[in-house]
Amino acid sequence: MGDMANSSIEFHPKPQQQREVPHVGGFGCTLAELRSLMELRGAEALQKIQEAYGDVSGLCRRLKTSPTEGLADNTNDLEKRRQIYGQNFIPPKQPKTFLQLVWEALQDVTLIILEVAAIVSLGLSFYAPPGEESEACGNVSGGAEDEGEAEAGWIEGAAILLSVICVVLVTAFNDWSKEKQFRGLQSRIEQEQKFTVIRNGQLLQVPVAALVVGDIAQVKYGDLLPADGVLIQGNDLKIDESSLTGESDHVRKSADKDPMLLSGTHVMEGSGRMVVTAVGVNSQTGIIFTLLGAGGEEEEKKDKKAKKQDGAVAMEMQPLKSAEGGEMEEREKKKTNVPKKEKSVLQGKLTKLAVQIGKAGLVMSAITVIILVLYFVIETFVVDGRVWLAECTPVYVQYFVKFFIIGVTVLVVAVPEGLPLAVTISLAYSVKKMMKDNNLVRHLDACETMGNATAICSDKTGTLTTNRMTVVQSYLGDTHYKEIPAPSALTPKILDLLVHAISINSAYTTKILPPEKEGALPRQVGNKTECALLGFVLDLKRDFQPVREQIPEDKLYKVYTFNSVRKSMSTVIRMPDGSFRLFSKGASEILLKKCTNILNSNGELRGFRPRDRDDMVKKIIEPMACDGLRTICIAYRDFPANQEPDWDNENDVVGDLTCIAVVGIEDPVRPEVPEAIRKCQRAGITVRMVTGDNINTARAIAAKCGIIHPGEDFLCLEGKEFNRRIRNEKGEIEQERLDKVWPKLRVLARSSPTDKHTLVKGIIDSTTGEQRQVVAVTGDGTNDGPALKKADVGFAMGIAGTDVAKEASDIILTDDNFTSIVKAVMWGRNVYDSISKFLQFQLTVNVVAVIVAFTGACITQDSPLKAVQMLWVNLIMDTFASLALATEPPTESLLLRKPYGRDKPLISRTMMKNILGHAVYQLTIIFTLLFVGELFFDIDSGRNAPLHSPPSEHYTIIFNTFVMMQLFNEINARKIHGERNVFDGIFSNPIFCTIVLGTFGIQIVIVQFGGKPFSCSPLSTEQWLWCLFVGVGELVWGQVIATIPTSQLKCLKEAGHGPGKDEMTDEELAEGEEEIDHAERELRRGQILWFRGLNRIQTQMEVVSTFKRSGSFQGAVRRRSSVLSQLHDVTNLSTPTHVTLSAAKPTSTAGNPGGESIP
Repeated sequence: MGDMANSSIEFHPKPQQQREVPHVGGFGCTLAELRSLMELRGAEALQKIQEAYGDVSGLCRRLKTSPTEGLADNTNDLEKRRQIYGQNFIPPKQPKTFLQLVWEALQDVTLIILEVAAIVSLGLSFYAPPGEESEACGNVSGGAEDEGEAEAGWIEGAAILLSVICVVLVTAFNDWSKEKQFRGLQSRIEQEQKFTVIRNGQLLQVPVAALVVGDIAQVKYGDLLPADGVLIQGNDLKIDESSLTGESDHVRKSADKDPMLLSGTHVMEGSGRMVVTAVGVNSQTGIIFTLLGAGGEEEEKKDKKAKKQDGAVAMEMQPLKSAEGGEMEEREKKKTNVPKKEKSVLQGKLTKLAVQIGKAGLVMSAITVIILVLYFVIETFVVDGRVWLAECTPVYVQYFVKFFIIGVTVLVVAVPEGLPLAVTISLAYSVKKMMKDNNLVRHLDACETMGNATAICSDKTGTLTTNRMTVVQSYLGDTHYKEIPAPSALTPKILDLLVHAISINSAYTTKILPPEKEGALPRQVGNKTECALLGFVLDLKRDFQPVREQIPEDKLYKVYTFNSVRKSMSTVIRMPDGSFRLFSKGASEILLKKCTNILNSNGELRGFRPRDRDDMVKKIIEPMACDGLRTICIAYRDFPANQEPDWDNENDVVGDLTCIAVVGIEDPVRPEVPEAIRKCQRAGITVRMVTGDNINTARAIAAKCGIIHPGEDFLCLEGKEFNRRIRNEKGEIEQERLDKVWPKLRVLARSSPTDKHTLVKGIIDSTTGEQRQVVAVTGDGTNDGPALKKADVGFAMGIAGTDVAKEASDIILTDDNFTSIVKAVMWGRNVYDSISKFLQFQLTVNVVAVIVAFTGACITQDSPLKAVQMLWVNLIMDTFASLALATEPPTESLLLRKPYGRDKPLISRTMMKNILGHAVYQLTIIFTLLFVGELFFDIDSGRNAPLHSPPSEHYTIIFNTFVMMQLFNEINARKIHGERNVFDGIFSNPIFCTIVLGTFGIQIVIVQFGGKPFSCSPLSTEQWLWCLFVGVGELVWGQVIATIPTSQLKCLKEAGHGPGKDEMTDEELAEGEEEIDHAERELRRGQILWFRGLNRIQTQMEVVSTFKRSGSFQGAVRRRSSVLSQLHDVTNLSTPTHVTLSAAKPTSTAGNPGGESIP
């Protein structure tokens, strides 16, 4: 469509075109021309390039760049290009301002109720009823009030408003700082994303944002294209354009058929060079993204409603999530068969628990209000027989408001709104610290899921091994060399063939560079297996560079690049006499089957029959593999000049080969891996190795790592055998067959990406063991994408990993090291424990506060703890406690216990015992104080005080004791497994100490100087000491509780289970039905006030998405990649707004009928 609009621009200068008159800034193309060019595909695009520029090199000339040398790396030129053609950067969506966050925090239901109560209370306090008749209204003012006190009626309302403001600001500030942190983290990820370009003839890695129009970029297998471009030269290049078109088939690209490469698409095979023609907002995905951005504002409003109605994931998360396979709405997943990630284990449990507590709190507060109102009405109108007089209405209303406020207070205390906060703080804190341990967390909840992991399926190369490969054995000219042979020992013909076969038949981007520091090892750049072979050439005292200069990459006649199906790579060159020679290298057992000849010691051909092959496998290949070496066969074949084969018929071309050599490549095990694996096994996590290597190599390495131990009962299978065992006669996978295999399986060798995915899916779906499995997977290749997505936690390699793998993962290991996974387990368990600690503390306070407020209100018509005091207690136990308990650093001892698994309840028996035990202690003390406290301290009783009476010492002591007990119980809460020493490691957590001491300080200020707003009157030293004494009693009582064996208390129920097994199977059966989390179904029924907690949990999810949404290119590409997959349905719609809406509809992978996941 763009070419019509721009045709005037393009065809005007036709006559002078050959003279290349500069357009803008000296370049021969305008931005508009390039944009319209990139909208064409295939033949149209080729025709356009030929008409306008002659050919691609003509386009390069117009852009003032050289197809081989690239741009001159000169800053002025690059800057000029940025000004004319734009930067490769898509401006991020504006972050929410602090005020917006404040507004969001105010949406909280509980707070709204409090605000209403406070405003009504304020309004009434300013309304003074006519004085004379007040006698008729019952004992409203017990005469204790003097004028000054009556004036102070507004204070309670004001104080409630003040505390609401506090809570709102704390919440908003938390959200704001979280968002800031994640944006920082995101920009770090983006700076790390680099792309290879040629400038001044040198290969450079530049940050994606620094690409400019006219750059010559190298594209290779596994890349995510960061800009639009036109292919100059390509080898067997296949692109997954599903993110733009929704078509799941890979598109073949070649300079003479379809040279258009688009940003946001993935390279699935092959390699090539392209000239960048559009960047940032002018690239194809950028244009669509700008459209979406334009429609985004109106959308949000509509979306808010949608979100409230069905908990749908809001627009801002939507684009991302379908690409991420994250927490997208489950039912869409069901429909489209995208690998579904269940709600994170912890969230499921928390949601359920939250709903239970919320319900209980609601019931309690309703009962409280009803009892208070009835009591008052009966006493005033029935017992005292008064009549409701019109002028008394304000006085009675004031009473009702007071009752209402008490009811709300009970609710406020019952609802643990600190829970989502604790989860978020704990996760955010861990994520920050995990950065130091080389774990870059992309999805917050992955961090906690990792603590529950029961199985890790790890790659071998690069994760368990150093990924620094070297050739250590070889079989050349009928001889098996155990170390590198001397060049003189080899026939010149063999040596020459070998050097050519290795130098030419490998990616030209792979090379060995001199070491950076004196005495260090040479640097390996590119594919490590190829580096090992090039290193072998250097060890044979030859050099690969001259060979490559003699036959540059664009002279290669045909390249069959490596992929996971072929497991080999072949290159065809044209010899000077016009004949062709094919070089091939690949996995030895695969390539040797295609060999019919072999070079003997004189370099002459000798027949190679199947019998010889079996001999060779036994005598050469198996011994090498048993030493843990990877065997690679190098072969060649000559084609005469007169009969050129059909190059597309790969099976015929790559057959009838002559074997030159078989080499054994060693990839040493990382020294720290065996210890890390031992830790995992001790922590109850099974480590399995899934590799593409030969089974003997894999078994040897697994034994070195300690994955398998001699004498144990384990299975090591090859992909073929694995498939034979798990599939029925029809070739379908059966879960029960899989269940027979996976528990003993330790090594899966020669496995294809689908095998890996099958294994992971099978383990996750299995219901055999006593608990369901939580599986972590590591991967680095493009082909690992599906398995990484399916796993509960996907780890991608930060150094060796391709963009596609990083895209599908939850955590990126920045040092590619297995030990970092163990650290992640430790942090994950720590998050889980921190949340349990917080729960243990929080629920004790909840139980006590609710019961005290409830009974107090029913017996004395007034809660012993006033609304403002309750809010302060709420602040301590929610915000501060969540900070204090959620930031406990992890210890090695976390790795000594078994994982919790999916079904274990959040609140264990021991914790239940602690909660109830401490609640009993606190209630006893408080009720004693409430009913006989005034006798003990010899003060006036605070019970049955009239409406606006001054605060009494009696109630102040109760409030103070209550807070002291909470402070000391916070120390008890640091241990949840019934340990005796609660002070263990307390000083390693400065935040905890600061908060406990800080709270104590503020409490002193509130009691001594809080006065009327806090309903406190100052206490004497003796009274303070008693309060402290009772508080310290908590620690002693904690020891008493720890003595009671949990096993005796059969009556205790655990709470906060994950969804039960039966529910699981039902859900899996209900394929087509809407699947809503069990707890959320409850919510629908009750539409409880608890929306708040859930909303906060959702906020976390949004934070995560902000973290990925924050704008630069890479984030943008991710978001767009999913949105675009739906756009092809709606391209005919007129306004951007429609586009967004339809993008947010549940067609998560429209146009992907096969339903396979799109990495």
